[in-house]
Amino acid sequence: MHSSMLILLTITLINILAFTLIGIDKYKSRHNRWRIREKTFFTVAALGGSVGIMVGMYFFRHKTRHTSFVWGIPIILILQVAMICYYIFA
Repeated sequence: MHSSMLILLTITLINILAFTLIGIDKYKSRHNRWRIREKTFFTVAALGGSVGIMVGMYFFRHKTRHTSFVWGIPIILILQVAMICYYIFA
């Protein structure tokens, strides 16, 4: 398997995990159970799961009123896209 395919597979899996974590946290918030820490969401986003977090936020309508998520996750995504563009075109 080529390294680029491995990277793409890894990022895809991280984003599926990120989306799933948002769904789990939404479920737990509705059922008054222990919650996933916000730090965990930001860590997963920084590791490449920012798209999964963003899609999950709006799909599950969860964390969309938290300023740190509304601004923080898109900023992480923009930085990741900028790094990818730099890597590809520099």
